[in-house]
Amino acid sequence: MTRRELDAAGVTDPRLRSAYQHCRQLNSRHGKTYFLATRLLPVERRCAVHALYGFARWADDIVDDLDRSQTPEQRDRLLRLLESDLANGLRTGRGDEKVVQAVADTAERYAIDPRLFADFMASMRSDLSVCDYPTYEDLRAYMHGSAAVIGLQMLPVLGTVVAREEAAPHAAALGVAFQLTNFLRDVGEDLDRGRVYLPADLLAAHGVDRPLLEWSRRSGRRDARIRAALVAAEAMTRAVYREAEPGIAMLDPRVRPCIRTARTLYGGILDAIADDDYAVLHRRAAVPRRRRAVVAAAGLAHILGARVRTRAPSPPPARHAVAAGEEAPNR
Repeated sequence: MTRRELDAAGVTDPRLRSAYQHCRQLNSRHGKTYFLATRLLPVERRCAVHALYGFARWADDIVDDLDRSQTPEQRDRLLRLLESDLANGLRTGRGDEKVVQAVADTAERYAIDPRLFADFMASMRSDLSVCDYPTYEDLRAYMHGSAAVIGLQMLPVLGTVVAREEAAPHAAALGVAFQLTNFLRDVGEDLDRGRVYLPADLLAAHGVDRPLLEWSRRSGRRDARIRAALVAAEAMTRAVYREAEPGIAMLDPRVRPCIRTARTLYGGILDAIADDDYAVLHRRAAVPRRRRAVVAAAGLAHILGARVRTRAPSPPPARHAVAAGEEAPNR
């Protein structure tokens, strides 16, 4: 399947093929929900999505350092090295890290605005020193770089049937909704890393603060105030999904089943959290494998139906085909 994706995307350089394969492995291993949805994309576009995800995952792993083998100073140094490698890769098309090689090639092929990557790295750097967010507005400022820009990077790859600037706010909102879902699912794990991503003002409205969260995590005991705050965070997240929803119809019809499937699967995480009575401080909620398979099958059925209705071939992406901010062709 990897060879087919690379051939369809027109990636012939052995070095780049290896880099894209590396990103695909990262997506497969770490982004199970996202990877499943990606497999519903037209085959020639999957490599680019793997590259964008792989680079983001690589940077995020430096920041999180799940095995805690690096000091904060070492993580800062690794992140700065990655940022320098990325800047060089976007400028020259070459990089030291495989994730940079792949994402630089993707950025060139689809004319992705380099400023989106700069904003992403700025949010990654803030994770090294910022451990909570006083207000939702503060959190949204952080998520512009950590999540909204991912949606904006994806737009040139996916293609739109409207001017890209019309679809952009919805694409950004979907990236934010996905990240808010992860924040809610990972409250306990993030707390172990010293971070609280739920806004302090939302928590305080329900009588919750960091010490109460830490007590609940440590003791394994529940608290009605925490549950109420988590219910409010879920409602906030669902509101952002509603902001994003109109954007799906603005995408190339051939990619809509993929994005709709990703949205349904991530929404399913919220359902799983609610079904588990918001016990996210004590265990991670997950969409059952059977449910994920059913949703993916429905997405595949939509794709097959679209192919029956329209037999037009899907051309490979052309380098520099679309300038940032311009209307994308119906690829």
